[in-house]
Amino acid sequence: MKSMFIGSRTGMGLLWAAIMSVMLGACAELQSPTDARSSAPLLFPPPPDQPRFAYERTIYSAADVVPDSGDSALRRLVTGESRSGEGLAKPYAIAVHKGRIFVSDSAERFVKVFDWPQGRFFRIGEDDPGRLLKPLGIDIDQNGNLFVADATLRAVLVYNRDGKYLRKIGGENMFDRLSSVTVDPNGARIYVVDIGGVQSENHRVRVFDTLSGKHLFDFGRRGKEPGEFNLPRDIAIGKGGQLYVVDGGNFRVQVFGHDGAYRNAFGTVGRQTGNFARPKEIATDQDGNVYVADAAFGNFQVFSADGDMLMFIGSRSEVDGPARYMLPSGIFVDEDGRIYFVDQWFRKIDVYRPVALKPEEGYLGKRQPAPAAR
Repeated sequence: MKSMFIGSRTGMGLLWAAIMSVMLGACAELQSPTDARSSAPLLFPPPPDQPRFAYERTIYSAADVVPDSGDSALRRLVTGESRSGEGLAKPYAIAVHKGRIFVSDSAERFVKVFDWPQGRFFRIGEDDPGRLLKPLGIDIDQNGNLFVADATLRAVLVYNRDGKYLRKIGGENMFDRLSSVTVDPNGARIYVVDIGGVQSENHRVRVFDTLSGKHLFDFGRRGKEPGEFNLPRDIAIGKGGQLYVVDGGNFRVQVFGHDGAYRNAFGTVGRQTGNFARPKEIATDQDGNVYVADAAFGNFQVFSADGDMLMFIGSRSEVDGPARYMLPSGIFVDEDGRIYFVDQWFRKIDVYRPVALKPEEGYLGKRQPAPAAR
C-alpha cells in the first residue's frame, strides 16, 4: 500500500508540474513558430558584411500579441484545444505609434490594432460615424491620431489613437482613385496620393490642411517627365521635409520639396538591386534613409536620403518564413528604428530590429504581464 501511495503522489506531482509549466509559459512573450525553431538570429545583411538588422518576430493574429492567461492555458491542456486569434484577411498598409500597430484590412473593411505593450487587440472603423468601406493607405501623427485613406469613400477619415472618429477630409469630388495618405511631422498638412488610372489624367498628390480639411495645393500630373507621375502609389516625408513619392508606373521614386517643387529622382525598371519592378509603399527613418517595398521582388530596398542603394531585405518565395514574401505591400519604421513589413499573401507582419537595439529595448521591448490564473 505504501509503494502504491508514493507512486500515486509522484504521478500527481508530475501532473501539477506539467500544469504549472503551461501556466508559467502562458506568462511569457508569445513567439511565432519560426522564432521557436530559430537557433541563431537571422541578420541583414548576412555575414561577412556588418549586420544592421535582425529578424525579430512575425505577427499573424491577435494570438501573437494578446498574452495567454493561465485559465486559458489550463483549459486547452484539458480539452486539447489549440490557441487562436483574429488574423489578417487582406492586410495592406501599416503604421505604428509607441508599440501600437495599426494595419488596414481592405477585405474586412476596418483597421486592426495590435497593441503590443498593453497586450490587446481591437478594431477601428466598424461603426458609424466613421465606418470604413475600403481602407488602404494609413498614417499616424505624433499624438497617435490615425489617418485612413478610403478608396470607396474617396476621403481620408481621422480617428484618435483609441479609435474614436474625429472628422473626414475630402470626398467624392476630390479624388479619382485614392491610394494613400501621409501626415507631416508637425501635423499641419496631409499629403494624399491620387493614383488616377488608365482613363484619368489626375495622377497627382493633393495637399490639405489637417485640422480644417481645406485643400491647399496639388503637385504632379500624368506623364513621364521629371515631376510627372504614372500611377503614383505612396508618399513619405524624409529628413528636412523632403517628399518621396513612389511613381509606380515610371518605376522610380521622385523627390520633392515641402512645397511640391521637383528636386530629383532615383531608380529605374530592372532586375538588379536598386531597380524597381513593382514598387508599392515607402517609409523613412530618423536618419533620412528611404525604404521601398517591391511586390515583384518580394523585398524592401533601403536607400540613403540621396537615393544611393544601401541594402535589401527579403526574397520572393512560395513558402512562408522569415524574410520570405509573395505579395508584400505596407512598410513602416517606428520611433525605435524597428521595421514592420506586411505581406498580403501570407497575411502577416514581419518585424526587424536594428542590431544596436536590444530585444528588451524600445516600445516592443515593453510588455505588461499576462493575467494570472485564478
